[in-house]
Amino acid sequence: MTMRRAAVLLGVLILLGLGASWVVGAALTRPHPGPATPPSPHDLTIASADGVSLAATYLPGPGDRTAAILLLHPKGGSRHGFDALAAWLNRRGYATLAIDFRGHGQSTPARYSFGWDESRDAAAAFHWLKRQQHGAPVAVVGLSLGGAASLLGDGPLPADALILQGVYGDLRQAIRNRIATVTGAGPAWLLEPLLSFQTKPRIGMWPGDLSPRSRIAAYRGPLLVIGGGADRYTPPSETRALYAAAPGPKRLWFAPGASHEAVTALDTPAYRKTLLAFVQERLPTAPPAR
Repeated sequence: MTMRRAAVLLGVLILLGLGASWVVGAALTRPHPGPATPPSPHDLTIASADGVSLAATYLPGPGDRTAAILLLHPKGGSRHGFDALAAWLNRRGYATLAIDFRGHGQSTPARYSFGWDESRDAAAAFHWLKRQQHGAPVAVVGLSLGGAASLLGDGPLPADALILQGVYGDLRQAIRNRIATVTGAGPAWLLEPLLSFQTKPRIGMWPGDLSPRSRIAAYRGPLLVIGGGADRYTPPSETRALYAAAPGPKRLWFAPGASHEAVTALDTPAYRKTLLAFVQERLPTAPPAR
């Protein structure tokens, strides 16, 4: 094979690789609309700062100044993933609000942006809930994407308590972790930049801007960080690093043996006990459990 043919072959392979990575990037950022659900008297819509319409479900507490909890779902999820937890928290005296992020559930279709654009949705929901409860304390529970959205953009949200579950610390590492589950660590280091640096043309941000671990340093309120003991996407070491970067009062808890999917869908007695104890300590205005 001549040098010229070798160069042409190399160029073709590079173009094919770039094209394939762009297709993969498009799949990673596609919307996740949900099926239509029966209407409920607790359903409403909230407008994000850029005009996106967000489907939401609000369960009022026993009083108009009841402490409240904002529930933010993971990628591919919807507000209905919180139906059981929201009802359980509501029975213990808390108002709750769960939303569908843009591109998810029944909200306006939009590309997925790893928590950047979704941070506008989290902010709109938080401030709506604060106004609705006349300034009463509001805690935020953010699962994966939901936790990232509570920290990125103009965040962190000024929550009276913040619970983060399975939240990635840095986008490049998160993508590398996901690739490594398929290819192993070596190829992941080579392939990750082909995906990570698509954030600039796709959402206008460099991958380094998508770092919840960097942004959490600005949150000084009470924090509970929850990780999965067997999470390969956000390993325990990265969960501990996210926890270490927070300057305020904090607690770290791991769900033994939980994968990333499991830790973002936790609803075990141990989880509920840990969550409720943390929230009740920080939001003391909630009435006793009924």
